[in-house]
Amino acid sequence: MTVQLSPKQQHLLDYLTNGLDRQGHAPSLRQTAAALGVSHAAVAQGLKALEDKGYVKREGRYSRTVYLLNPAGQTAANHRWREIPVIGRVTAGLPMYAQQEWDGTLVLDTALFREPHLFALRVQGDSMRDAAILDGDLAICTPRQYAHNGEIVVALVHQEEATVKRFFLHAERIELRPENPRYAPMFYAFDDVLVQGKVVGIQRGPQE
Repeated sequence: MTVQLSPKQQHLLDYLTNGLDRQGHAPSLRQTAAALGVSHAAVAQGLKALEDKGYVKREGRYSRTVYLLNPAGQTAANHRWREIPVIGRVTAGLPMYAQQEWDGTLVLDTALFREPHLFALRVQGDSMRDAAILDGDLAICTPRQYAHNGEIVVALVHQEEATVKRFFLHAERIELRPENPRYAPMFYAFDDVLVQGKVVGIQRGPQE
């Protein structure tokens, strides 16, 4: 049974739905507040009311991921989305979600990216060109502190430099292999490399 919405709640739901239909993702809380001429708190309260009445679903109280539900209470097929952080720099250890390290956010389709706790990292350089990972792309990653041979990972080298490379474990060392013949494979002692995530997708960056 559908619970009746107040005019303000219906207005908020209509705005979210239209944003999803136009852009493929829902507008941010800030965009919503500005467009509706209300405070962030009012939007948050409206979202909670919509959730309580079964029109939307959030992963947690402070989650940026919101789903619009169909009349059966299921996630609407064209309203699946989630917002993940773009990490400004990778640091040793998990989790890697300190707000000060964020360099924006990226909206993903949950039908394509089901892993929890994803993050994105902006790629620098063309060393992974032949794996279709280009300079300026966003590497979508699932946090991990291990890797299997041949996987493309985000690795922290010497606890300072983050790099996206193909991982290989050898008997006495770790190989981080580029996918561009202009670059040679790099070899490190085990203690010099910390795997921080596995690359599970790429968002194409602007190309010149």
